[in-house]
Amino acid sequence: MIKYPMTVQGARALEEEHAHLTKVVRPKLSQDIGTARELGDLKENAEYHAAREQQGMVEARIRDIEGRLQNAVVIDVTTIEPTGKVIFGTTVEIANTETDERLKYQIVGEDEADIKAGKISVGSPIARALVGKEEGDIVVVKTPSGPVEYEIVQVEHL
Repeated sequence: MIKYPMTVQGARALEEEHAHLTKVVRPKLSQDIGTARELGDLKENAEYHAAREQQGMVEARIRDIEGRLQNAVVIDVTTIEPTGKVIFGTTVEIANTETDERLKYQIVGEDEADIKAGKISVGSPIARALVGKEEGDIVVVKTPSGPVEYEIVQVEHL
């Protein structure tokens, strides 16, 4: 079975979503289905069919979360001694060597990636170029507009 890296925050977010779906959404849908069933003929009961469809989607998401958590390797980067090397979970500040534009990203698992929040997937081209390198190193990232050079300014274990 393949294991997937995940940060502590990512695992916590999935656990919270799972708890909400199983303790709040699932019981409400069961109640909605019961109420819709009381409205009569199930063949032409739009409320019943909508609630059943929603229930199917919620149950699928619950199973998906359970599978992801079961196959996750939760990595708490704050417990790893900082060495200046980029590893999964670290927050990396990089500077474009031509424009000096600075970017800051945390390297996270696929499920956690959110570019607007500064979280990039460990499988992304930028993360692949950075992992294993150290502060002061120059990395080349292949972008659609061509290769871009970045200097690793700082690596943090947050």
